[in-house]
Amino acid sequence: MAMQPQRRLVGQILKEQGFVTEEQIQQALKIQRDKGGVIGEILRDMGHVSEDAIVTALGIQSGMETVDLDEMEIPPEVIQKVSVSIASIYRIVPISFDNDVLTVAMAEPHNLDVLDDLRFMLSHEVKGAIAPESSVDAAIEKYYATQKQEVDDIVKNIESAGRDEPDTDFAHKEGAINIDLQQQITSAPVVKLLNYILVQAIKDQSSDIHFEPFEDDFKVRYRVDGVLYDMLPPPRHLAQAITSRVKVMSQLNIAETRLPQDGRIQLTIGGKPIDMRVSTLPTLFGESVVMRVLDRSVVSLDLGRIGLREDELDSVRTLINKPHGICLVTGPTGCGKTTTLYSCLNEANDIGLKIITTEDPVEYDLDGIIQVEINEGIGVTFAACLRSILRQDPDKILVGEIRDLETAEIAIRASLTGHLVFSTLHTNDAPSAITRLLDMGVEPFLIAATVEVIVGQRLVRTICTHCKGEYEPTDEMLMQLNLTKEDVRDKRFYYGKGCERCNNTGYRGRSAVFEIMTMTDRLRELLSQRASTSAMRQIAREQGMRTMRESGLLKIYDGTTTIEEVVRETLLAG
Repeated sequence: MAMQPQRRLVGQILKEQGFVTEEQIQQALKIQRDKGGVIGEILRDMGHVSEDAIVTALGIQSGMETVDLDEMEIPPEVIQKVSVSIASIYRIVPISFDNDVLTVAMAEPHNLDVLDDLRFMLSHEVKGAIAPESSVDAAIEKYYATQKQEVDDIVKNIESAGRDEPDTDFAHKEGAINIDLQQQITSAPVVKLLNYILVQAIKDQSSDIHFEPFEDDFKVRYRVDGVLYDMLPPPRHLAQAITSRVKVMSQLNIAETRLPQDGRIQLTIGGKPIDMRVSTLPTLFGESVVMRVLDRSVVSLDLGRIGLREDELDSVRTLINKPHGICLVTGPTGCGKTTTLYSCLNEANDIGLKIITTEDPVEYDLDGIIQVEINEGIGVTFAACLRSILRQDPDKILVGEIRDLETAEIAIRASLTGHLVFSTLHTNDAPSAITRLLDMGVEPFLIAATVEVIVGQRLVRTICTHCKGEYEPTDEMLMQLNLTKEDVRDKRFYYGKGCERCNNTGYRGRSAVFEIMTMTDRLRELLSQRASTSAMRQIAREQGMRTMRESGLLKIYDGTTTIEEVVRETLLAG
């Protein structure tokens, strides 16, 4: 068998192409040794190379040719080989078709699953070529612009078809399904429209999709970076058909509209598994449906990339290596607590350790980690699971949430018997977690003996890097942060002007702001005296704890986020 040629390093290729110098590569390698990460991304973050340069290097590494889509005129018959939906989802553009081989330009050469998916769907041999991300997006817009009106045509067709029909009542008769509704659920326009909504939401990296029936209309909204946006509303008379179609896909009972139901849909898009958790809720005008999108490719489970500053990262890594104790992450729903805990487990994951989690629900599959899903309907509760987990000889344990005294006591027992336990609580800030545990009935001496650190967090939207600009904040804006012009004399402030990349919002992505309260002897002493939350917060700050508001200020000064975001997310935590 012939030996495979050695894979060339991205740094070496970037140097050969003249993008970086040897000195810059050595600087990046030093950072990689100290903190980990991918060499191309480190060079980009240092400002030495552009995203396009990295993509070009990856293409050369993968053995793909680099093409200039801006200078290319692609024949219509080649464009027709790939539909607008496939081109948009996979972010590819067909550029040639010769000898039954379709060549497509793509911006992600390392994602070879895309080529496998395309071979299966198109029944052709598919070969990849590399092009910058901006060129791929521009080409999709150029060649598929007219086809993108497809969804408008679908809606118009549906509206004209239903204009002369009586308005469909939202309520089902008990135990019966209307025959017309059955036909609507599987009709091409309904299926096509729902597929478009799902694909568009996933493409825009939304976390939730909301289908909301009202008296006169049927709203569809999706949440991106924590904020809800309206989509094109489907005709009102299709509300029941679309809702029922979602329930069919998630294997729920479409005849039952009086009770809330929960289900799950699993899809594969672009070679990436997408998991959707579906929740239905009966309302005055029909069933409200919310689909939570769990797309692991969007979430970074790298501890170094969730927003921790260097000193915070060192503190968390020290904690992860402790032999026993409890680490609590606190904050409201949707603030990224699970992502933080998963990142900690990912960091701790080692062949020499056994890690078991119990979650409600399991959001992402983690290789090498045993994960258990809660099912309270059959008695699989956090407390019951935790008891069994202790008999499975784990080293580290994740308890999705401490909801009651029983779960808290078993977590404490696990810690006292030599296990490191990670869990979450719903409180406004880190010091409030102590009060919450005391309110549950946990004895102060047990908390003092086991809790090692409490991490409070919030998510703030990050400024879009493609339309980032500098500005001078007004006195009123600074006043919201209790600052004056004198306080920020040497600081720079940034905002997003709004562009296509960020849907004209000025923001793209989110980053966490943290406050990390490490339990010291002084805090344990205050705890045994049942001191107030404010007293513990004051001592924790004196001993070096940075509050979420203070962490937010540093992100503003870094140019990561804006004053508005920090004020909105840390108002109660500062």
